[in-house]
Amino acid sequence: MNEQLTFENLPVAWKPTDEMIEKTQLMRFMRQISVKDWDELYSFSVSDVEKFTEEVLRFLGIKFNPAYEKILDVSDGIEWAKWCVGGGLNIVQMCVDRWAEGETSSNLAVIWEGEEETIKQVTYAELKRMVESCAAGLRKNGIKKGDAVGIHLPMMIETVVALLAVNRIGAIAVPVFSGYGVEAIASRLSAVGAKALFTCDAFPRRGKYFEAFKIAEQSLQRCPTVEKVFLVRRAGVKLKSSLELIEYEELVKTDDAILSAPEPTNAEDPLIILYTSGTTGRPKGIVHTHCGFPIKAAQDMAFGTDVGIGTRICWITDIGWMMGPWLIYGALILGGTVTIYDGAPDFPAADRIWSFVSRNKVEILGISPTLVRSLATKGDDLPKKHDLSSLRAFASTGEPWNPAPWLWLFEKVGNSRIPIINYSGGTEISGGILMGNFLLPIKPCSFPAPCPGIDAAILNEDGEPVERGRVGELCIRKPWIGMARGFWREPERYIQTYWSRFEKIWVHGDWAMQDTDGHWYILGRSDDTLKVAGKRVGPAEIESLLVSHPAVMESAVIGVPDEIKGTKMVAFCVLKEKGTENLRDELREIVAKEMGKPLAPSEIYFVSILPKTRNAKIMRRVVRAAYMGEDPGDLSALENPQAVEEIRKIVKNNN
Repeated sequence: MNEQLTFENLPVAWKPTDEMIEKTQLMRFMRQISVKDWDELYSFSVSDVEKFTEEVLRFLGIKFNPAYEKILDVSDGIEWAKWCVGGGLNIVQMCVDRWAEGETSSNLAVIWEGEEETIKQVTYAELKRMVESCAAGLRKNGIKKGDAVGIHLPMMIETVVALLAVNRIGAIAVPVFSGYGVEAIASRLSAVGAKALFTCDAFPRRGKYFEAFKIAEQSLQRCPTVEKVFLVRRAGVKLKSSLELIEYEELVKTDDAILSAPEPTNAEDPLIILYTSGTTGRPKGIVHTHCGFPIKAAQDMAFGTDVGIGTRICWITDIGWMMGPWLIYGALILGGTVTIYDGAPDFPAADRIWSFVSRNKVEILGISPTLVRSLATKGDDLPKKHDLSSLRAFASTGEPWNPAPWLWLFEKVGNSRIPIINYSGGTEISGGILMGNFLLPIKPCSFPAPCPGIDAAILNEDGEPVERGRVGELCIRKPWIGMARGFWREPERYIQTYWSRFEKIWVHGDWAMQDTDGHWYILGRSDDTLKVAGKRVGPAEIESLLVSHPAVMESAVIGVPDEIKGTKMVAFCVLKEKGTENLRDELREIVAKEMGKPLAPSEIYFVSILPKTRNAKIMRRVVRAAYMGEDPGDLSALENPQAVEEIRKIVKNNN
């Protein structure tokens, strides 16, 4: 992992074979719409988004009752586009009911493995009965259409059931991260006026129990709207509580078919509110509908990661991050198998994730660059101890790659034969703006193309497309079915955040670049971007160079005000081992050689950890705030608050 690589000199690492292409879901869709190649497909998907979306709905087998009257309505502006207008759709029927009868009824819907190595499996027929029973229990407890229901659970079979049962009765699911603290849970449940909450007693992480219920109980003291608390026994620990708890096993004890029937809902009825952190102290509640988030999730999963009936797909995630619901809705709409790991991915040993893949015959594995960077330091032999022959693709989202760990995963784990499907978009998108697939060649860290149906563009400060090789704002110029239906009760904030920069254009907040071969790269958040010596640079580009040094495991780069330069670059590095006295000079030399002396970091600090979210994204804005001594804003997604104090102390002691 020592070779110095930048995005400009990376060759194609993977190409599909003709045989592979012929078997893909994407090729099946291309035959459906009678196009001959990728370029023709993408051109069709953005030139006529309405026709393309209708074809996607047909491909996914989505049935409406009654049928929709109009596929797209932008009469209130592109910002408030409505889809499948007038159509009746309860998406749970497309996720579960249609597969629970006939030949597919015995297919596995969910596979779950806990940190304790316990494995449970549920067929589609079994899942339908479980969802019906849970839905009936919710109705008996007074939960009805339009009510908000919090889901504070680790990734379990009961989590899948709870999400679908809430949706089945027309209520709105509000997932919250299973490891959140009191304030993070309370603020989200209060904002939506949640009427009920699913939580659990505790769950294991690295051999110890995380006491989820104690945190949930304290949160509920600040949430007067919550009337019912449904308790799942994950760990079987004893609880003392003044709350009136409804045990999950009691909740689902019903055979009342009438209470189990799906609630008639419209395609545009709210389905789920997903919270994502804001740069201020208020998280953003992203509203999605029955015909929005799940459809986009299934489309991306089919076309990008080639999931179909029976495909086993796993993503190391949580129900509180968009990839949790994305995994559940997407895989089930496609008739695939949601494969869940509920535990630390490197416990009790660093090869745990590989043993999990082997035991459960995982075909598509979603894994973060941060986890890969960590696993790469444990040696190349760990993956080789396990039978990984079931794997057809890796997938990754949430943060930019650096070339060296990408190549380690590709070469040492995938034996240079398994594609890494890079995926970038967001909670507000319902999935991806950019994504690899099984048809196009892949370069390390790259996105070969935008997702079909996403009219992506890289624009300059005037809203004009930039030339290849130039950095600009990643934008979307036409509506897509998975677009957010606004922020919960904050329409002005939604418009200001995404639609206020350029007229009728979604500005996502990422810097991006296309190379001369047309491959796309994400270079970090645009509010993180550095403009030094008149040149705009994405932090990921500098971070990739820093981690190319054998002593550096990971890094974060920020820009701060400087009286002379205007902006100076400051780097924070986590080391694999104690650095030499000359390490800072060596790191500056690496950056100077590749980027020019003006872009070498002015200051380099060595820290033990970097501030990260629970899904392993480095929070650069928090790093910057700690360096500047400023209020870091919303920290509800922060996994390791101690990292902030460490940065503050190190900076103070060195100045």
